[in-house]
Amino acid sequence: MRWQGGRTGGGVEDRRGLGGGAIAGGGLGVGVLAIIGYLVFGIDPSTTTQLASQFGGVGAEQQGQVGTPKDQAGRFVDVIGANIDDVWSQKLEGYQRPNVVIYEQGTPTGCGYGQSAMGPFYCPTDKTVYLDLGFWQEMENKLGASGADFARAYVIAHEFGHHVQTLTGTSDQVRRAQQRASGQAEANQYSVALELQADCYAGVWARNASAVSNGQVALDAGEFEEGMKTAQAIGDDTLQRRSGGRVSPESFTHGSSAQRVEWLQRGYQSGDPASCDTFSGA
Repeated sequence: MRWQGGRTGGGVEDRRGLGGGAIAGGGLGVGVLAIIGYLVFGIDPSTTTQLASQFGGVGAEQQGQVGTPKDQAGRFVDVIGANIDDVWSQKLEGYQRPNVVIYEQGTPTGCGYGQSAMGPFYCPTDKTVYLDLGFWQEMENKLGASGADFARAYVIAHEFGHHVQTLTGTSDQVRRAQQRASGQAEANQYSVALELQADCYAGVWARNASAVSNGQVALDAGEFEEGMKTAQAIGDDTLQRRSGGRVSPESFTHGSSAQRVEWLQRGYQSGDPASCDTFSGA
């Protein structure tokens, strides 16, 4: 994936090196993998707070350096984030970019104490995307996700998709619908629709990335397939099988592997957010 020549936004807050609670027991055990299975790519803020108490409580206020990180991994986040902002500035009237924080192990957030075991997540309270860059490696080694640049960019674009849903009011509508739901299975259907729409929005970004950057940020041949490999790896059914449990569609919160691949493709093929109505059948 081409990105080195893309513009930087200069708005990444780098909290790496500021400390943070280590994951209990060290490493990623089966329990933590189960958490990843249900929370990666769009963690619910209330769940973040609940799980944080299990992993080490609330930390003190942290403030990192804001700008463009000097290392390649940090600069990648800045360039991709800026490109996603450029796409959504054209697609959504009144778009306002989210904050972006990169951290290690754990950090305070507007939604409670966040830890890398929870995966990349978006907090609507402070309109911030939180990324522990070490999680990329865990996704690849533990979950079988792709290590290609676009596969990682897809993760970022998905979280920005949740920001778009906050700006449009979709997230609030889903929360209200879940409160009216007849049970957990119905509430989960709304969660799945929200997550699949964020996947679709990631595809919309990928289709438009080159056009808004004059080709400076663009997918090379075969890159999109690497993104689909990651979407396949983090479907609820695949993760449930990996954890040794039975596949339970009524407990899905993010969608099956086939659904995630399908909606990522739909967004990429159309390049239009209007194609991302995942709620018709919810």
